[in-house]
Amino acid sequence: MYDYIRGIFTNKISNARGNFLTVEAGGIGYLVEITMRDYSQLQDINSECKIFTVLLHREDKMALCGFLHKEDRDIFNIMTSVSGVGSKMALTLLDEFQSSELIGFVIDGNYKELTRAKGVGPKLAQKIILELKDKIMKYQTTEPIRVQSAVNQQPQAIDDAQTVLVSFGYEREEIKDALSKAVLKVKENAPAEDILKEALRILSA
Repeated sequence: MYDYIRGIFTNKISNARGNFLTVEAGGIGYLVEITMRDYSQLQDINSECKIFTVLLHREDKMALCGFLHKEDRDIFNIMTSVSGVGSKMALTLLDEFQSSELIGFVIDGNYKELTRAKGVGPKLAQKIILELKDKIMKYQTTEPIRVQSAVNQQPQAIDDAQTVLVSFGYEREEIKDALSKAVLKVKENAPAEDILKEALRILSA
């Protein structure tokens, strides 16, 4: 329903329920739950901000979750599509790990790393890996993007990074441009996680 809210950041509060900020836009103050990482970055009260949002519709209430970066919002949506992973758990995972790290764990099947996050045991971590890998890799049939400057990169790593970006909803030309720039900035034979991280940074700029 809401893609993002651009407005004035008027207040923030952190308590046992979570981390929240108020964004005023069009005379309305929107209360948005955010990660601690984003909470810490927002320092200047009464400054303008842009928050990418997710509207949560529960039986007893509606609420907004928000993110400073679009890729974090997209990862949040993918995470909460896993049965047993609610908004609180997804926010916890995004506080513990960068978006590209989470996707890297999924691609590699590395469930043990996920257990570093508070409240994530081995069984839930394995479930997250299995369900997300299936959701993301279903886009594998997409025609691979050939990056001419990627002579020192592994084609499979580029294809894996492309698959994730497609699952996020980015357009083909956006992906091609981002990957072409990303492979020049990472080390030779970089893993998909590094290429993805740099591509996401370029796309969110």
